[in-house]
Amino acid sequence: MKRRTLKLAAPLLALAATTAFTAPALAQQQTSRPWTNAKLSPDARAKAILAQMTEDEKLTLVFGLFGTDFAPKNFKTPAEARPGSAGYIPGIPRLGIPAQWQTDAGVGVATQGSAVNKRGRTSLPSGIATAATWDPALAFKGGAMIGAEARASGFNVMLAGGVNLLREPRNGRNFEYGGEDPLLAGTIVGAQIAGIQSNHIISTVKHYAINDQETDRNQMNAVLDRTAARMSDLLAFNFAIEKGTPGSVMCSYNKVDGLWACEQPWLLTDVLRRDWGWKGFVMSDWGATHTTVAAANAGLEQESGWPFDEQPYFREPLKAAIAKGEVSKARLDEMAHRILRSMFAHGLFDHPITSAPLDLAPAMLKAHADVTRADAEAAIVLLQNKGDVLPLVGSAKRIVVIGGHADKGVLAGGGSSLVYPVGGNAVPGLEPKVWPGPVMYHPSSPLEALRRQLPGAQISYVDGTDAAAAAAAAKQADVAVVFATQWAGESFDVSLGLTDNQDALIEAVAGANAKTVVVLETGGPVLTPWADKTAAILEAWYPGTAGGEAIANVLTGKVNPSGHLPASFPRSVSQLPKPSVPNDGETRYAEGAAVGYKWYDAKGDKPQFAFGHGLSYTRFAYSGLKATAPKGQLTVTFTLRNTGTRAGADVAQVYVSGAGWEAPKRLGAFQKVALAPGASKTVSVTVDPRLLAVFDGAAHQWKIAGGSYKVLLGQSAEDIVATTTVTVPARTLPVSWHP
Repeated sequence: MKRRTLKLAAPLLALAATTAFTAPALAQQQTSRPWTNAKLSPDARAKAILAQMTEDEKLTLVFGLFGTDFAPKNFKTPAEARPGSAGYIPGIPRLGIPAQWQTDAGVGVATQGSAVNKRGRTSLPSGIATAATWDPALAFKGGAMIGAEARASGFNVMLAGGVNLLREPRNGRNFEYGGEDPLLAGTIVGAQIAGIQSNHIISTVKHYAINDQETDRNQMNAVLDRTAARMSDLLAFNFAIEKGTPGSVMCSYNKVDGLWACEQPWLLTDVLRRDWGWKGFVMSDWGATHTTVAAANAGLEQESGWPFDEQPYFREPLKAAIAKGEVSKARLDEMAHRILRSMFAHGLFDHPITSAPLDLAPAMLKAHADVTRADAEAAIVLLQNKGDVLPLVGSAKRIVVIGGHADKGVLAGGGSSLVYPVGGNAVPGLEPKVWPGPVMYHPSSPLEALRRQLPGAQISYVDGTDAAAAAAAAKQADVAVVFATQWAGESFDVSLGLTDNQDALIEAVAGANAKTVVVLETGGPVLTPWADKTAAILEAWYPGTAGGEAIANVLTGKVNPSGHLPASFPRSVSQLPKPSVPNDGETRYAEGAAVGYKWYDAKGDKPQFAFGHGLSYTRFAYSGLKATAPKGQLTVTFTLRNTGTRAGADVAQVYVSGAGWEAPKRLGAFQKVALAPGASKTVSVTVDPRLLAVFDGAAHQWKIAGGSYKVLLGQSAEDIVATTTVTVPARTLPVSWHP
């Protein structure tokens, strides 16, 4: 015992001596270098370090490089960049300013397609899938997971947080975003941003703003009434920023009201800084900077991804503009201050990155696969289940799985957000093989997972290329499960209809077997002209690293589906505000703030599947709806009961209805509630007063008209189960109001 005590005492004495020695040194350092004092505010620390910087050092902070060699422009990235990464901003060792190592994107740590070596990392389900969970806690957990992988991979900036509203269901990047409602999208994406930043790294929110199609994205001019924008697209960003406090905003490629988004002062200065009081920095998308003086003076702090712009606008041209007085020295100081402030606020100084391994520990990847699987399971939406054909347990002894490469893996979206999986592409060689490809399938086979889940069933596979052969196989089975896919990606828009004759395949299989189940792996809403002929439909989105297992768990009933749609599924293209395909040049959003379900409500039309829709293997009942508005704060209470025989979760949705709005109702609040069979819970939610208001552009404030408002409790935008009324007093809110 004495020897053990002595062995322990020596390190303790050494530690005490070190502490005693270093405490004065630390105090001296904090006096001479006050920005190292973590007790000071981020603004104070940024101000202190800025006072010591030369002009060239400030200019270093505002100019970002691509993190990967780019042969078309003979660009070689600095050796200090992370190989195959999205971006790099050199550090300033003299002052202890760390480099910024930037990685794409919203579902995990991506690798650029031209990189020699790809990082195998964990992919979350697509952004729209996480929105389909309606679960901010799950979104935070997923964000924390990919943020942890970013830090472990050597990155301290993550280009995540896509919150553009789903105005155009054919937008090729809808899979990256949070759906059609500003409250849902902003809440879920904001939670994910907060999760990412819990790892002491910066997350962006993007693409700011009104970037709702990929067609002609580098030139397209988005025209939307500014008052309507405040109540739709910008409100989604506002919610996400309030809930996630991102260190950076990424401005988008498109023009807004005739000016590039990255040099639009109304967006970057008037709304973002003056009205919302946001204190972070604006970075450009890669190739979205077009000027020096106009961009810097409008509110852009960091030109990103050189050499994708025509010129290095924030390098020599910015230095020259400052010398001429076209951009003031005070503006350069503000640009540098905002970048430094975010770096201090989110821990880049106090928690420096120390390593950048190409591979991560298997134990970390295994644990993270469980996180993404749980997200995928909660995201899957049971759209239809005639005759309770699902779950596949007990009665189905002969099952045929058809199409969608379900024997190999699950589909992912293309472009900068693509995460390369451990184990490589399960279906290599599909076109396009290069940008915005490759078409990627994560090696998580739904077929093999089903076989593990149902060892007593005979499960066969048909690839679906021959509809007649698939129908013949279906005829011999108890149940046929057809996997239908729609690949989407950055830089292009998609058809709402399934490609490659998949509709005909589903029709043929459904004609041969009344118990046909369709599993959709899509980037957003698609047309389902065969819905009436099929028994069950699951929307699985792009389900990520463990997506095959998640799909099998829901199909077999190991997991009770609880996802609800974050976007309406139209019956036909003719129902859309703009039925024609996305166009070049200018896009006018005449529907204003009536996006998605609001458009259908305003027109008295019904989609195929409504916003908020989602079935379960159990049943839920609602009762006791009450609404009160003391001092104008609307609070809604009700009781939710699981009346079925299985544990499950439902998404309680509270809609509000007032006069003079863009549509009959708006989503005002929601809560996902998990209940055991027979259990009940009393739920109380509050409605953000901005969702009761109309934005008054002339007065520059939110106005709530006094009077009677309807409160509607539902399981979707169409399925309203209870209604009550409440009197709300007249009220005005400043444009800067927030909870």
